[in-house]
Amino acid sequence: MAGLEQYGRIPVDYATIINGLGDYRSPKDKVSRLEKAGTLIRLKKGLYVVSPSVSGQVISVELIANHIYGPSYISFETALSFHGLIPERTYTMKSATAKRRKHFHTPFGDYEYITVPENYFPFGLQQNIIDNTYAFIIAGPEKAICDLIITTSGLRFQSRKSIREYLSDDLRIDFQGETKLDPRIIEECAGYGYKKTVLSLLCQVVTAINNETGNE
Repeated sequence: MAGLEQYGRIPVDYATIINGLGDYRSPKDKVSRLEKAGTLIRLKKGLYVVSPSVSGQVISVELIANHIYGPSYISFETALSFHGLIPERTYTMKSATAKRRKHFHTPFGDYEYITVPENYFPFGLQQNIIDNTYAFIIAGPEKAICDLIITTSGLRFQSRKSIREYLSDDLRIDFQGETKLDPRIIEECAGYGYKKTVLSLLCQVVTAINNETGNE
């Protein structure tokens, strides 16, 4: 439909769509009809994305993750998979937020938002620009690992050996790949005081692995 193409793959809220349909006698009814026709796809109440058949653009599940609940950034196993550190493809898009925990089911999959401390939230993030057309915020691999450690209950690390086993056996991180971990970022995360001892040990482990593999 003419006019909706301008939004492309970017999620758009209800008020913006209504404003763009101002020439219609009943814009609300028009939005309802567009949704029933599949022209607009509802992500959650009040938030939509234009169908690829109309926009001509492929839907970005990462961009949806940033928009559906925020402020937030993609993290945890989802970020590790994106960065190529773990072999598994993740089916639930996991993000970190400073707000309360939430879960959304959408036509494009499930989105889970896990709470991290507000002052720790902004550090270690990357802006990924795709084809110079859109961007989304994602944790760097170091921040994603730190997020997993500080938010996963029941993790008990008493030594560098136990952390190394967690990275290699539980997360199945490939340290021989192209992506290298920066221990300085982990050290910075540890400075916020959340599981500081464990993150400091993690920093030592990553430094040792880098020395072993020549990835300094």
